[in-house]
Amino acid sequence: MPICLLALLAALACLPGRVAIGKESEGDDKKQASTAADGAKKAPEPEKPSITYGSATIGDRAIEYTATAGKMEMKTDAGKSKAQMFYVAYTLGGEGAEIDASRPVTFCFNGGPGSSSVWLHMGMLGPMRVRMPDDASQPRPPFGIEPNPHSLLDVTDLVFIDPVSTGYSRPAEGEDKKQFHGYQEDLRSVGQFIHDYTSQHQRWRSPKFVLGESYGGLRAAGLSGMLQDRYNLYLNGVVLVSAVVDFSTLAFAPNNDLPYVLFLPGYTATAHYHKALSEELLKRPVADVVAEAEEFAYGPYADALLQATSMPEEQRRRICRQMARLTGLSEEYLWDANLRVSMSRFGKELLRERGQIVGRFDGRYTGEDSEDIGEHTGFDPSGAAAFGIFTSGMNTYLRGTLKYEDDRVYEILTSDVRPWNYDPFENRYVEAATALREAMSVNPYLKVFAACGYYDLATPQFAMQHSRDHLLLDESLQKNFTTKFYEGGHMMYIYDPALKQLREDLLQFYQDATPQGASPQEPAP
Repeated sequence: MPICLLALLAALACLPGRVAIGKESEGDDKKQASTAADGAKKAPEPEKPSITYGSATIGDRAIEYTATAGKMEMKTDAGKSKAQMFYVAYTLGGEGAEIDASRPVTFCFNGGPGSSSVWLHMGMLGPMRVRMPDDASQPRPPFGIEPNPHSLLDVTDLVFIDPVSTGYSRPAEGEDKKQFHGYQEDLRSVGQFIHDYTSQHQRWRSPKFVLGESYGGLRAAGLSGMLQDRYNLYLNGVVLVSAVVDFSTLAFAPNNDLPYVLFLPGYTATAHYHKALSEELLKRPVADVVAEAEEFAYGPYADALLQATSMPEEQRRRICRQMARLTGLSEEYLWDANLRVSMSRFGKELLRERGQIVGRFDGRYTGEDSEDIGEHTGFDPSGAAAFGIFTSGMNTYLRGTLKYEDDRVYEILTSDVRPWNYDPFENRYVEAATALREAMSVNPYLKVFAACGYYDLATPQFAMQHSRDHLLLDESLQKNFTTKFYEGGHMMYIYDPALKQLREDLLQFYQDATPQGASPQEPAP
């Protein structure tokens, strides 16, 4: 079904139902009006946001900013409350400053599904951050926060969105949470938030960007089309951080060889980091070795997977030796696995002789499993290192700096969104690449930036390259898609050198994607 038709159906579904006009008495009319008035009086007052002011030094430039933390009430066209969506917005300028309606604004969110925006907020983009050790060691509690000199607040206003059931966002009383928990349901609610925020804060003249990480990339790609089709809201840019836009690139399965091909260069990068490759490979830069792995993956390795047992054994043995050289896994192990190694298998096997497992979100991290046998990791060492410090940092920041109070748990990552509705993709892989391609075709000024980490074993960088190339964009539009690579994992920004480079790359992207060319700004006096 075309996207525009889906948007039309969604819009019609939100219209108030028809009311049959009968021969009711004037007294009944007055009684109903009185009852409605009484109900209106009893309705709770909308929660007022917490507004605070701060200053920061970003890119050697001092700025002042206004931070707004609060909830936006999501309503139907009939005025019925459906949900309260929590957000934190940063605008340039201190107390008394007017919002510059021509300044870029970026709507930011993480993925999951079921994740709040804490990771981008406190790790990459916000004026304050948590600091992870650059050596990929687990930080020791208690944890603190510090200024973020690599924020993008000097270039764009920032709005961090927590989708319904994450952070402090919740359905309205009596509303079924299922109406928000699904691919299309999520696009409708987040898309409505972006539309309402844009309207209420007079940002229609602003260059507008969406920035999503992980599943947030699928959301961002879907929103690029949904916002155009439903609201005629055209974006200037889409930023994809360690993103997925096509699940076929990630779903290991006996009938899907693609992920085995696309994960292999990430295995090479991780093995290189842990010095599990030959001296000849370790002497070369990781980017150079990964490039060799990509050539092997798309060439001999893909052939071996496609031909399977029809390929002569001698040829398969030769490819197995090449694969062992590039992954750090033994030829015997690879042969017994029929050359098919899922991420969980790789994470368990690579450093087995050292008694260690490697992380999924970030292959640089290691940990010790409860047992050395088996073929699947018991936990993710990179997740274990990040969850505590980000949760502590966000709670400290919300209450201490932003002066926002809520008695509920701030859900950084929740399973309460399950089951997630993927009905539109029945009998096929979930993907938003089609929506992104159509949005870029309709809006030839829309630019896309993809940031990829070499050590990301959740959404590997080679998978994003594959998705980019299979958008099958017209040659005139291919220049609108920029891809950059960093020596980090899924959250490459927790590694300070990568974050510094990421900021520099995004400064150029924002400049290219905005009419006047966005550049670091100081607030007007």
